[in-house]
Amino acid sequence: MNFVVGLENKCPLPLPKLREAMIATWISRHLFSARLSETRNVRASERRDYVNHSFGAESGYNQWSPIIVTLILCGAFSMHRPSLFGILNSKHCIRFAALLVLWLSATIVHAADRPNVVWIMSEDNSADYLQHFDPAGAPTPNIEAMAEHGITFNHAFSNAPVCSVARTTLITSCYAPRIGTQFHRRDTVAPMPDGVRMFPAYLRDAGYYTTNQRKEDYNAVKADDVWDASSPKAHWKNRPDKSMPFFHVQTYGDSHESSLHFPAKAMEQAPETDPASVKLQPYFPDTPIFRFTRARYHDRIMQIDQLVGKLLEELEADGELENTFVFYFGDHGGVLPRSKGYLYESGLHVPLVIRVPAKFQGLARRELGSRTDGFVEFVDFGPTVLALAGLERPEGIDGRAFLGKNVDADEVDQRNETFGYADRFDEKYDLVRSLRVGKWKYIRNFEPFLPDALQNNYRYKMLAYQEWRDLYKAGKLNDVQSQFFRAKPAEALYDLDSDPYEINNLADDPQYQEQLELLRRKLRDRLVSMPDLSFFTEAVVVSEAIKNPVVFGQQNHAQLLAMIDTVNLALLPPEDAEIQLAAALQHEDPWVRYWALVACSSHGKAVASLAPRAQELLLDIEPLVVVRAIEFLAMVSDIDTMPYLYRSFERATNEPEALRMVNSAVYLRDLYGDRFPIDPKRLQFAAILDRRKNSELDRRLDYLSGKP
Repeated sequence: MNFVVGLENKCPLPLPKLREAMIATWISRHLFSARLSETRNVRASERRDYVNHSFGAESGYNQWSPIIVTLILCGAFSMHRPSLFGILNSKHCIRFAALLVLWLSATIVHAADRPNVVWIMSEDNSADYLQHFDPAGAPTPNIEAMAEHGITFNHAFSNAPVCSVARTTLITSCYAPRIGTQFHRRDTVAPMPDGVRMFPAYLRDAGYYTTNQRKEDYNAVKADDVWDASSPKAHWKNRPDKSMPFFHVQTYGDSHESSLHFPAKAMEQAPETDPASVKLQPYFPDTPIFRFTRARYHDRIMQIDQLVGKLLEELEADGELENTFVFYFGDHGGVLPRSKGYLYESGLHVPLVIRVPAKFQGLARRELGSRTDGFVEFVDFGPTVLALAGLERPEGIDGRAFLGKNVDADEVDQRNETFGYADRFDEKYDLVRSLRVGKWKYIRNFEPFLPDALQNNYRYKMLAYQEWRDLYKAGKLNDVQSQFFRAKPAEALYDLDSDPYEINNLADDPQYQEQLELLRRKLRDRLVSMPDLSFFTEAVVVSEAIKNPVVFGQQNHAQLLAMIDTVNLALLPPEDAEIQLAAALQHEDPWVRYWALVACSSHGKAVASLAPRAQELLLDIEPLVVVRAIEFLAMVSDIDTMPYLYRSFERATNEPEALRMVNSAVYLRDLYGDRFPIDPKRLQFAAILDRRKNSELDRRLDYLSGKP
């Protein structure tokens, strides 16, 4: 009000008219914003034409439209200045209009002042396959050239070691277990959390042209406002107005896991990389197959580098390279055995290099050619793109920007935590969570009795996987190489500075108990505060939570806390856990009983005294509880539980429930052999399960039937 009063004697408009003029300014400004937002779901060309037609712009969004409307309205309100010309002749009103220009233009970003952003993703490769990150990796001169004109992130992480969950994390900026998108491949697509959109939608609202070529693989419902184009032909060149800033995602599948599904005959043709020159991880057997596989993958990484170079040339030819932040990264780790699908560094640590245009170096706040040790993870990538575009961080997401005008580079350098999650990979279930803090890596295996090597049909298409298993069965592996095929520890602690391959578990070393307990507590706090929906099992998420997973988690938080604390009884000494487990096995909540049995199986024979309680649960009303009881009893008794196993299958009501049961059947048959001679023909399901052809359940049944 003081501002208005101060202007009363400086502007020829009387005070009431001045107030009316300022109201007109507000109306025109918000009319412009409202009409722009109306175009959100219109195709890009139509949206652009609509804006130009509505506001008289010949190229770009016309930032002057609200000003012009304001001045015209001022003229209309003025009783003694009959024309716009008269207003413009008043030096005081010109000053007033100048103030309005500054105020309004501050809210409207010029297209020329906003950078383009391009993501180049290669599939399935961890950072160590690039010489830029590991001396034993493949040479990638084009990616290295990007680094010379940009930033290398030494610690970039996917939150999940598999495509659909990783890509869903990227596009939503949310941790997948919080929003119900953590299972690969999805049985049901989860809705986006209330009030949250896939981040390219915010870019479209701001006038960006958004394209994706072409892989999506989202576990969340994609609205129509995400991409202007998402197809094999989607390209920034197709934007209707070349002044529009753009966001483009390019995925190259040349490094995908399937590139290593070659027949033995393929080894007759030598790869470009000499197999004798490659470095094998110590948990692998040193064989011609493993060396050839690693060398072949080096060739694939070099092909990726060539594709990166071609895309950079396209940007340069279009005159856009120096207007564009170019991200190169892997969509998760991989892809030799014990990487993709596992929460080791080989599955999560990805290469990330960002080429920074010199004119926008201020948004990076770093020297070109520099490296940072700060931790960034996939939930952070979306907010970073929004920050580079000058947009605010949306409410309801988990990530934080690591580049942008208001981002403190020193603070980013101090970030040192990353969270990882693994649930179901195709037909293979194994609930695992990880937390890395600096050099310390903590892994919590919630089902430690399931070996890493548990059958996954797609993984075992690789000759290296097949040979590794054959050598284990033949007793030709050393202890480190055999770990993959044995039961896991319930928790593991690794010092990655001295143990980068995560083969020396320090969890039982008294010297590191303080560090172990700290990370154990930090991880539990994360799971509880999220909350992590995986403790309800996928069958429950699909049947009860899928309409609104976030709200379901909040409403059932107390139940989830009870389940987490129950399964964590596996971390106590058996003698301390036994009494609490006995009570939990009789709990009124079937899912507390479920996790109590998982904790019993984690302890194994050390809590064999609980077998009678577990035997009572063979008649439980919840069929998945029965299956968990069978797993524990197989470890500690000779009771014939096969009839109960078959009966549980008959009671399955949805595919995730049936798949969870068959996962246990595969584990029991492969580990105990003749004690569990599973007859696939007897795996009958009373409910008609609606599943895709060659679904995960079909694959499990094929494996049990001995089909290749």
